[in-house]
Amino acid sequence: MIITEKAPAKINLALDTPMRYFDGLPQWNMVMNSVDLADYVTVETHPSPQTIKVYTDSGFLPNDQRNLAYQAAHILKSRFHQSDGVTIRIQKNIPVAAGLGGGSSDAAAVLRALNQAWHLDLSLAELAKLALSIDSDVPYCVYGHTAHVTGHGEQVTPLPNFPHYWVVIAKPKVSVSTPTILRQINYETIQHVPTNQLVTTIQEHNWAQACQYMGNCLETVTCQEYPEINKLKQKMLSLGADVSQMSGTGPTVFAICHAESRAKRIYNGLKGFCHEVYQVVLL
Repeated sequence: MIITEKAPAKINLALDTPMRYFDGLPQWNMVMNSVDLADYVTVETHPSPQTIKVYTDSGFLPNDQRNLAYQAAHILKSRFHQSDGVTIRIQKNIPVAAGLGGGSSDAAAVLRALNQAWHLDLSLAELAKLALSIDSDVPYCVYGHTAHVTGHGEQVTPLPNFPHYWVVIAKPKVSVSTPTILRQINYETIQHVPTNQLVTTIQEHNWAQACQYMGNCLETVTCQEYPEINKLKQKMLSLGADVSQMSGTGPTVFAICHAESRAKRIYNGLKGFCHEVYQVVLL
């Protein structure tokens, strides 16, 4: 059986970490949303050979057990004693190591595809629970719609979808190590984000006010090492963004605009300023 799944990028409308767990990992309090910038993941099951193979059109990604899509297939194959082999082909459109959850979304696409191919009949909640062992963003990506994400990332509460606002995404030419950034969090000085207020405004469909409560508490941490991130954010705001902030641990910055004309202005204004720029919509 061959199944192709769309694997959209995610952005963090709000990212906060109230505390660190005893295992050393952050507790998350986030609002996440997907955008119409996506990889396409084709999953083929076959009786022979009974191995997992991953192929991508990107030279930057591993094609072995380090690949999150491979891990997703391995988890379902071993947990449910499936003898089929799995071949995964990934068409990459989401920038790599960008804070946009491309690898996590690819893994989630594999979980959804194999759930269908092997007739496992797992709910999205059950898939999300399995997904946490792959990466903290994979449970959200299983759902792929506006959601409040808490705990280690496994608690995903769907929210009303945003209107199809325009989003401009720009990735500067730097690479950010997520584990390094997370280790640098100082919980005594970190500037927290009003995530719960954002959740309330979304539940009330108060889209205009929602922009006031968006934010990313890791911006100050990452920007200390990569000041170009803040410069990119300020340029987006000066060009008319309703809100602009970093996604994840960076380095990607996004701008949200309710008007397409503003998004086009930001997109055109950044093309010569930043190597990778995309104009998309919220899903």
